[in-house]
Amino acid sequence: MASSDLTGDPQGVDSATPVILTATKISQIITRISHEVVERNRDLENLAIIGVITRGAVLANRISAELKKIADIDIPTGSVDTSLYRDDYHRKGPVTEVKDTDIPFALESKTILLVDDVLFTGRTVNAAIRNIFDLGRPKSIQLAVLIDRGHRELPIRPDYCGKNVPTQYVEKIRVRFQESDGTEMVLSGLGEQPAEGEA
Repeated sequence: MASSDLTGDPQGVDSATPVILTATKISQIITRISHEVVERNRDLENLAIIGVITRGAVLANRISAELKKIADIDIPTGSVDTSLYRDDYHRKGPVTEVKDTDIPFALESKTILLVDDVLFTGRTVNAAIRNIFDLGRPKSIQLAVLIDRGHRELPIRPDYCGKNVPTQYVEKIRVRFQESDGTEMVLSGLGEQPAEGEA
C-alpha cells in the first residue's frame, strides 16, 4: 500500500492493523455508487439523501456532491440520528448524547437514499427507517453502505454496497473520514464491543 493512498495523519494506526480501504479506494467507491444511483433512478428530481449520523452523514454529503458532478443536479440531503430508536439501547445503557436529526425537505412521495458507513446487524438501519417514518411517508427507501460486514439479525440488505467484508462477529470495522476524523481509511481489528465510528 502506497502512503499516497492515505490522506490525513495515520498516527496511532498500528502497522499490523489491516487497512481495508484507502482514501483512493473510498473515492472510487463513492463514484461507482453514485453512477449506480443515477442508473437506477431515472427521476433524480424525486430523489433525496439521508445519512445516518455521524459517518453515514459524511458519506451522504459526498454522494450528493458526486451526483452533482455526474448529473448536474442538487439532491436534497439530510441526516438522521438513531439513538432513541434503537431496540438494543437497554443493553448498551442510557443514551447520553442525542444529535439533531436534520431533514430540511418533505419526505412525502420522495425516493430516499439512506446512507450509512457500515452495515452490520441491520439494527441501526432499522432505527433510521423508524425515525424517518415518524417524520413522513416517503415513496420508497433505498440503502447505500460503504462496507457490508455481514452478521445480519434483521432482513435488511443494501441496494448499493462499496465492499463486502467477511468478518468475525467480535471484529471491529473502523471507518475514518477527513471531515469527522482528520484521516481517511477503513481499518479492521478484533475487539470486544464496537464503539462510536466502529461496527
